[in-house]
Amino acid sequence: MIIDTDMLDSLSLSAAASARRRKNLNFHAGELAPCNRLLNAIEPDSYVQPHCHLDPAKDETMILLRGRLGVLYFSESGEILMKAVLDPACGAYGVDIPHGTMHAVVSLQPGTVFFEAKAGPYVPVADAERAPWAPREGAPDAFVYLESLKQAFEI
Repeated sequence: MIIDTDMLDSLSLSAAASARRRKNLNFHAGELAPCNRLLNAIEPDSYVQPHCHLDPAKDETMILLRGRLGVLYFSESGEILMKAVLDPACGAYGVDIPHGTMHAVVSLQPGTVFFEAKAGPYVPVADAERAPWAPREGAPDAFVYLESLKQAFEI
């Protein structure tokens, strides 16, 4: 499978048309695969609740293929500890997120797509891994919180 402009365009269109405003394309065979490899297309109005992966094998690597992606690390109380903008046009291509690090990503440009890899098998984020100070996806105040995260990048 070749990752090309047509693939990224198609995935971005699917993300824009989805209720969650993001879409992934898995390269691994299934949820039990020992390594999860996928593309994630994410639009600026998609909210990803801050979370961490407690499993020591679940470090997460993201490589931005196009667009702009804000990456945030948080303290246990929700204070932003680190923020970075991934933008291939500026020479910032990716991030490696250690397990146990509370983090979130924010699309800063329509058509943003990144490659993600982490150890399998796929396990949904558990309640203990969700930031208790951040709204859950779909909550009435999630959009307001997303906007505050974007403001951290002075958009």
